[in-house]
Amino acid sequence: MFHLDEYIDLPLAHKASFRKYLKERFLDKVPNLKSVNLINVEADPDEECKRLSELIRKSPIDVALVGIGENGHLAFNDPPADFETGKPYIIADLDELCRQQQVNEGWFKSIQEVPKQAISMSVKQIMLSKHIVCAVPDIRKAKAVKDSLEQSVSNLYPASILQNHPSCHFFLEKSSASLLTNKKS
Repeated sequence: MFHLDEYIDLPLAHKASFRKYLKERFLDKVPNLKSVNLINVEADPDEECKRLSELIRKSPIDVALVGIGENGHLAFNDPPADFETGKPYIIADLDELCRQQQVNEGWFKSIQEVPKQAISMSVKQIMLSKHIVCAVPDIRKAKAVKDSLEQSVSNLYPASILQNHPSCHFFLEKSSASLLTNKKS
């Protein structure tokens, strides 16, 4: 298992830590995974990207579990996303919309508390997965869902790249699918 993204300089004990989230809601419930590769944001970010990149190149991903951010981001690849980098893991600068989403979701009290950078799996690396499952809840993400599925593929709508994947399955709620022109079950 490879961790998708994590804020730089956010302690594991913080309620917004994705490592904490994964440990409490997944890893503690599925203890017999062959290997778990979490992002260590206490390490030097450049070195951590190199470490994870070396590991993931040796272990192709069967299934990627992803979501879409309110700004259309895929992992922390905010618009305009880099669709070309061959680096499996990157240091991502988080835009204001992405950071505000974290406040809106209750993870932080103010935008000033939200880290400005994260380590993220790159778009190209996500697209190398054999299968992708994209789950998107909430009305706040309805426009991003519409843009991702109905706009042409563009780095301005990072999750739109999923249109090009041969085995990507979207799981939407009625609210997150509410702006789609062509609604299918």
